[in-house]
Amino acid sequence: MVFEWITIVVSYLLGSISFSVLLAKLLKGIDIRQYGSGNAGATNTLRVLGKGPAILVLALDVAKGIAAVWLGVWSGGWGSWVAAVCGVAAIVGHNWPVYFHFRGGKGIATTIGVMATLCFFPALYAGIIAILSIFITRYVSLGSLIFVALTPLFLLLTGFTYPVLWTSLIIAVFAFWRHRSNIVKIAQRRENKIGTKAKGGKRVV
Repeated sequence: MVFEWITIVVSYLLGSISFSVLLAKLLKGIDIRQYGSGNAGATNTLRVLGKGPAILVLALDVAKGIAAVWLGVWSGGWGSWVAAVCGVAAIVGHNWPVYFHFRGGKGIATTIGVMATLCFFPALYAGIIAILSIFITRYVSLGSLIFVALTPLFLLLTGFTYPVLWTSLIIAVFAFWRHRSNIVKIAQRRENKIGTKAKGGKRVV
C-alpha cells in the first residue's frame, strides 16, 4: 500500500511541472500567468508565445497525464483504482502546482493524456466532437467542457470499469469548476476565441 501512495504523490509532483510557465520564463523571461488569460496552459501559450511553444506545451502536458497513469498501472495493475487516482493526481498537480505557488492551468491537456490512456476509444469519440466544436465556434474552453462531459457518456455506452468511470466524472467536475468563469463568458459571448493575442503585459479579460 505504501508503494501505491508513493506513485500517487509522484504523479502529483509530475503534474506540478508547469511547462507553460517554464517555457515562457526560458524564452521571454516572463511569468505567463501575468499575460493573456493568466492561465498556465497551451491555449494561453499560443496567445502569448505562438504556435511552436504552444504545441510543445500541449504535447508535454498530455505526456504528463499518460506517464502518471502508467505509473499507476505499474503500481496497481491495469484498470486499477491506483492507476485512476494517479491520473487524477497529475491533473490536480497541473491545476495546483506545488512548485509554482499552487497557481497552474485548467488541466485539459493533462486530462486528455489521462483519459486517452485509461479509455482510448471513449476519449477519442468525445475528442472528435470537441475538436469539431472548437473548429465551429473557436472556443477552446467550450470544446474542453464538451470533451470532459461526453467522455463519461461514451464510457457508459461502450463499456467501462468503475475506477475509470468515476475518474471521468471527478475530472469533469474539476474541469467545470476551473472553467466556471469561461462558462459565464461564453453565455455572455465575451469568451476569447482561439487566436486572440495577448495585449501587452496585461491579462485579457
